[in-house]
Amino acid sequence: MGVIRTNAAAAMLGVSPNTLRSWERRYGFPEPRRTAGGHRQFDFADVEALRTAFEETHNISSAISIARERGSGPASPARLRSAFSRFDEAEADRVVEESLALRSVERTVDEVLLATVESMAPGEGEAMSAEYGFAWRWSTGWLAAHQRVAPPSTREEGVVVFDGTGPCEIDALHVQALELGLRRRGLRTLTLSVALDPSRLTRALHALQPRAVVLSGRSAPLDALGRLVFAARRIGGDAVAVYDFRRALPDTGASTVERLGDRPTGARDALVAMLDGVEVPAAARHERQPLRAVASAG
Repeated sequence: MGVIRTNAAAAMLGVSPNTLRSWERRYGFPEPRRTAGGHRQFDFADVEALRTAFEETHNISSAISIARERGSGPASPARLRSAFSRFDEAEADRVVEESLALRSVERTVDEVLLATVESMAPGEGEAMSAEYGFAWRWSTGWLAAHQRVAPPSTREEGVVVFDGTGPCEIDALHVQALELGLRRRGLRTLTLSVALDPSRLTRALHALQPRAVVLSGRSAPLDALGRLVFAARRIGGDAVAVYDFRRALPDTGASTVERLGDRPTGARDALVAMLDGVEVPAAARHERQPLRAVASAG
């Protein structure tokens, strides 16, 4: 990004130019260069590092120590959260691209993207902030874009994900991340809303011929999920396996559905292993979850 002048650097840090000059005199950081005309020019990376550290510590002395030690730092949830908190799309793009240079797509999604948005999510009963709304929409757009450029399928198995999440729910991003991971492992995938009338699913299910159905989201009634699973099994037979992602199902009842877990990468690996007939370790399998409607439908 190069260098920026005093007013721009001060604006980035949310302080006055006089405050920035006082920090320079007292701490020697950020240290500007001087143009031939005597104007200060600050290194953008130094200012960015100081801003991120200051947002974490709210103490200028500590922030300067951190910024000097790590520079702009590696792509991290803290840096991405800082970008989201400023509604800075360009910086969010830059942080995630830097992560992709060091991590796989799946690790970037799990360790940086989802971790960041989860840290900003409202608690139960809390109102959603504008910053979280911006982060969620940026993330869902990023995941959708990467789904479109995922490699073509290399396997015959199809997976239908019945999505019972609502707008701006963190679970909705996990569903997108799971679908992206499955596609990148060569599986044919199709995500459908649980609000669909099961009688309208015939063409989609005939086209995909799913080997597995994944239930996700916590907003759908149990009987609605049961009807959707019944529709899938009417097309694919009893061989269609049913899985629960991120505790879509309640803990009561007599019949069982395999739980994939709560993280997209682990859920993807467990699902692929099950499709391959490989024994899944207990830690990845988690406990089974009940779904009476599925038992009666099957």
